[in-house]
Amino acid sequence: MLFPSDDSYRSRRAEDEVVELDAITRPREAEERLAHWADWHASRPYTVGIEEEIMLLDPSDWGLAHAGEHVLAGLAPALSAHAAAETHQATLELATSPYERVEDTAREAAELRGALAAALSEHGLCGGSAGTHPLALWSDTRVSRSARYQLVYETMRELARREPTFALHVHVGVADPESALALQNRLRTHVPLLLALAANSPFWQARDTGLASARTPIFQAFPRVGVPRVFHSYAHYVEVVDQLLRVHAFPAPTFLWWDVRLQPSLGTVELRVMDAQISAADTAALAALVQTIAHLELEEGYASERSLRAEEVIHENRFLAARDGMNARFIDPVAEVRISAREALDDLLHAARGHAEQLGCEEVLEPLHGLALENGALRQLRFARRHGLPGLVEALAERFAEPLPFG
Repeated sequence: MLFPSDDSYRSRRAEDEVVELDAITRPREAEERLAHWADWHASRPYTVGIEEEIMLLDPSDWGLAHAGEHVLAGLAPALSAHAAAETHQATLELATSPYERVEDTAREAAELRGALAAALSEHGLCGGSAGTHPLALWSDTRVSRSARYQLVYETMRELARREPTFALHVHVGVADPESALALQNRLRTHVPLLLALAANSPFWQARDTGLASARTPIFQAFPRVGVPRVFHSYAHYVEVVDQLLRVHAFPAPTFLWWDVRLQPSLGTVELRVMDAQISAADTAALAALVQTIAHLELEEGYASERSLRAEEVIHENRFLAARDGMNARFIDPVAEVRISAREALDDLLHAARGHAEQLGCEEVLEPLHGLALENGALRQLRFARRHGLPGLVEALAERFAEPLPFG
């Protein structure tokens, strides 16, 4: 099988859960199985899958609705197969199947939003999408009762009860582990620009944080987050991660919450740094950009060796992206000058044009021009100045299930 079907995808996610539960209840048995976690399940190159963390909203006051378990229990099978609990009970994850054409992935992601919106309406609730809920308070947070998330609470303590954050994750299929490791290393250099484009969480605890992505430092409180280091080979990566698994530092590789991480059980590289997006069209454009960058890097090797090794510059640019979004002025480690995020995007899109044409995703990329001028964070700030924060949350709900502008 060249790329996973819905059934095999769900099966592999279930296998990950088994390993996690084993590590909680039968550590020796789990240790014996850890040698298999790194087996690479080959995917068709450049297939794309999207995962969106969705906020559940109570329209009576536009606060968070802590009803994830109740909603999940009542979903129709077709939607339930693509929905899962998250750390907080006010969050559900929607996951598409993998497709070769990002347009098909985007269409399914939009359909899942629409189906969830309809299901939520039966409970008197709404869905919404942004990196943070503008009004949420940690004291109201409830952790999901599943074994995985109770383990998160046990190990993270009160950090797990911080305000929920909501991310967009994009998976890109890779045929072999060495190519996947090379892609992870190279995607690191693109993390700041992708974060700047996707920044969509300016509000925290009903305050304007002055940050474009408050989600980024909030989530940074967890361990095993941020930009991963360069690994020299897949064997090197496995050696480093397996040591932590052998001593039960955490129960499964899915407890690595890096901005970019390998998913051996799915045969993908997962880009995790982006905030959840207001509309399905913006989600689609960012997924298309990730796919295009992957093609550019693996087929051409766009990032220079000096850029790949500029650890401090990557981390500084990541902070600038979280703070300033597309108004950031990044550090160019090769020319040793500052360059605006918009210039960096123009340069990247120029270099990647032929790759986008090969992938057939030029139309899906179109909303990037709007995000470059006014990303989600700027849109939220502009709207909140006119309508207040409850009005902003209501607007997020209204735009949640908007149809795609293509296809």
